[in-house]
Amino acid sequence: MPLIPEEPQIHESAQGPRVTPASGRTPTPRPVPGPRPAAPPRPGRPGPVRPMPAQRTPREPAVAASAPAAPAAAATPQVQLIPASAEGALDAAEEAVDLLLESGRAPGEVLVLTTGEPHPWAAHELSFGDTAYWAQHDAGDDVFYADASVAGRAASRPVVVVAVNGGPDTAATALPLALGRAGALLIVCGDPQQINSALGAGV
Repeated sequence: MPLIPEEPQIHESAQGPRVTPASGRTPTPRPVPGPRPAAPPRPGRPGPVRPMPAQRTPREPAVAASAPAAPAAAATPQVQLIPASAEGALDAAEEAVDLLLESGRAPGEVLVLTTGEPHPWAAHELSFGDTAYWAQHDAGDDVFYADASVAGRAASRPVVVVAVNGGPDTAATALPLALGRAGALLIVCGDPQQINSALGAGV
């Protein structure tokens, strides 16, 4: 008789291990595939990045449109004539340089050429040697004075001032060179008739 009550206990104990596999519940790994559907939105994120390069493309043609404006800006320099005698041309050039600097021009933007007697500054600096003289020209931080005969060696500057303190022959060769070295403004101090004939046009 006592075996009968033990059998139901065995059945109960058998139910116990059945409950333990239920407590393990294999369905718990099923949520793991759940995050996998979240992966599809990630490939969708690069999609909005694609329109970004499309927005950059319109800026490139705008830069290209401004490029043709540069060649149009190139123009012949303005020419100003300051009537002066051959003896007073150098003084007139000095006054012109003073006015340029007072108006805000940087000293390195001005080149002064003489067609006759050299400027005192140039004569003084050349006494230290040709190399030191042209080194100051290359530095480009001050007004540079040179003889018109070496104008071909001088670099172009925004403003060129010419003192026509030599003969008419020197003006004929110096002024075209000076015009080629002037970026924005050419100031010529001297006899108007010599200057006009040298430049080939009324100034």
